[in-house]
Parts: sequence; C-alpha cells; structure tokens
Amino acid sequence: MSEGKRDHPRLILHNFITPEECKELEFIHKSCSTVGYRPNVFSTTLSHLIATNSPHLLIPFVSIRERLKEKMEETFGCEYELFIEFTGLISWCRGACIGWHSDDNRLYLKQRDFSAVCYLNSYGKDFKGGLFRFQCGEPATIAPSAGDVIMYTADDRNIHSVDEVTDGERLTLAMWFTRDSSHDEDSNLVSRLSQFSSPEFPLPLPASANMYWFSPHQNANLNTGFDICVARLHLLGFGIHSLQEEDRSLDASEQLMGPIQLAKGGELLVRKFTNVLHALQVVQFCNWKASELKTSKVGYDAVEEVKAISQPQLETINALNSVFLPDKGLVTTIFGCLCSNGEEKGSLNLTDVSSAITSWEEYTCKLLKELLSSLPQWKTYQTIHRVESG
Repeated sequence: MSEGKRDHPRLILHNFITPEECKELEFIHKSCSTVGYRPNVFSTTLSHLIATNSPHLLIPFVSIRERLKEKMEETFGCEYELFIEFTGLISWCRGACIGWHSDDNRLYLKQRDFSAVCYLNSYGKDFKGGLFRFQCGEPATIAPSAGDVIMYTADDRNIHSVDEVTDGERLTLAMWFTRDSSHDEDSNLVSRLSQFSSPEFPLPLPASANMYWFSPHQNANLNTGFDICVARLHLLGFGIHSLQEEDRSLDASEQLMGPIQLAKGGELLVRKFTNVLHALQVVQFCNWKASELKTSKVGYDAVEEVKAISQPQLETINALNSVFLPDKGLVTTIFGCLCSNGEEKGSLNLTDVSSAITSWEEYTCKLLKELLSSLPQWKTYQTIHRVESG
C-alpha cells in the first residue's frame, strides 16, 4: 500500500463482480427485500432469506463472499484473521442519503474492522445522485459502477458519506469484516440453516406485513405508504387478484399470504401462486432472464393460461390496490423512473411469466441441491464456503 494510502487505507477494484453476478443479486434483492434501517432504504439480509424459506438463495453469495474476504485479507495484511460480520443487499432510493460517519461509529459496531461496498448497478444509467465521498484522502469521490468494489478500514481514517439519491434505485452488496470471532456471521447462519427442514421444493413465505410496508419518514400510517412487494409488481405492470377475497375473517394483509393470481392489461393468469412473494420471485426471475427466456419459449403456447378479467375480479384487484397501493405516484417517486435491465411496464406480459415458471423452478432446484450438498461441510467447519461437487 502506498505511503499516502496508509493514512486512509482503502482500495478500489474495478469489475471485481461479474455482470451476471450483479444481475443475480439484483434479482434476489428485488424478490426478497424488506424496508431498511434508514429512510428510503431497502435491505435483504442472509438471515432474512433463511427466515422466509429461501435459504437456497444464499448460494449466489458464497463465491463472492469468499473472494472479497480473501482480497480484504491480502490487501490489509491480515491473512486468516478475519471473519465476516455482516452481508446484506442494500438499495438506496430517491431521498436516501447519509452524512459523514465511520462504519464503527456506534458502541455496538466497534467490532467492525473493515468494510466492503460492492456496486451492483451504475451511476447515471440506473440512478442519479448517490455519489460515495471520503472526507479525506484519495480518491475523494466515487461514482458507483456495476461490478466495482470499495474496500476500506471501518474506523475514523475513512470517514465517508453518500449523497442523496435523486432518481432510480442504487443497489449495493455491503459487507463488514471483524477480527472478533464472537461476531462471526457464518456460525450464526449455519446454526439457522441446521434448523431448516428441506421440503421437496421451497416456496417463499412472507415475513410479517410491517416488514414490507414503506411509509414516508418511517411513519406507520397505512394510508401514506405502500407494500413493497405489490409495488415492485406494479412497477412491471402487474396487479394481483386474491383468491381469498370472500373470506371475511381475513384482514387485508393476510390476503397476500394466501393464493393469488397475476393480472395485466385486462387479463388474468390462470396459474395460482402460493402467496405474493412466490409471484414476485417468479416475475423478477422472468425480468432478469427475459432475453434468454424469450428465445427458449419459441413455439410455447400459453393461450389457455390467460383469460379475460371478470368484473368481480377487477373489483377485487382494485380493492387490493386501494389497500396496498393507495398512492401509486409515491411508488414512482421513491423507486424513481430510471430502470435497469429493461424494466418497463410493457416489457413483460402474462404469457412471459407463465413460460418462465418452469425455468424458475429449475433454477430453484439447482440452488437447493447445491445448498443441501454443501451443508454437511458447512456444519463441520462452521463456515459458509465453496464445496467442490463430488
């Protein structure tokens, strides 16, 4: 490390994460995120993936975490000393920002020794604002670019800030590292995974409704916010039809926990989804893999899968929107109008989603198989690491 950087130890790595890895993590975040720890911020933690019956989605993180840890130890001369303290996907939406701080600036964060921020999308293309700034040293300002990583010490030698995001959604993978083994994230995750009973096929299970409810200024008023799962479907042009609308004993939030159907453009997909997270995961997978799925579905006939919406069904859809999207304008305000990956309301239709279900199931089964084959070694060594097949 150069003389100048010893006062402010940091490293910028370009294209450390591949474009495909960036897109896969984006898919996971937009399928699973909850309201975050700061205003207009959304997060997806690894423990949350396990809690919502999606532990297989840890697999795409494994290689990235290992590579980052190895590079961190090599860069700062602490080989075999570090433990991963936290891993999470974090997105910053319009209005989100943070002032000058170090990453260990609270008593309960003093175990943090090093930080890594991995950018999953790009400044100017996918969002505006959101520049990363160091208070001292060089580089002073970083314009996020997909695949790039910043590594730095978590102490006051690297005080930094993030400018307010003014449009779009700024996506990051954030990791912190510690020398204190009592804060090892891996042992906690392995313990949680040990309690996971593997069904034949894991369907996502939503957490409590308040974890998905966004309100401006952290206000819990249900009339001034939106459900982020319903909102992300809305951004891609889809509405939801609950199959439990006649059960008067259910409150509104429980309607999303049970069977639903997707609607778009006066049509309804006959196929039923177990809950709103199931539908969201399939739609976001379809959006992620859109180009290759369109190629593979040549000759696919889903006419019987789609039917016209009846008036009672339309009333149900509108009633759900009034509860979960009372202010659609707020959705656009928060998530912005800049969209990555060709995210436009008209780009996906119901037959696209129908034809993607099998591919999503195959993807899920592949990850689940890898998780189950890795778990015995993870339990033995109490670490989450790549396990060679066979």
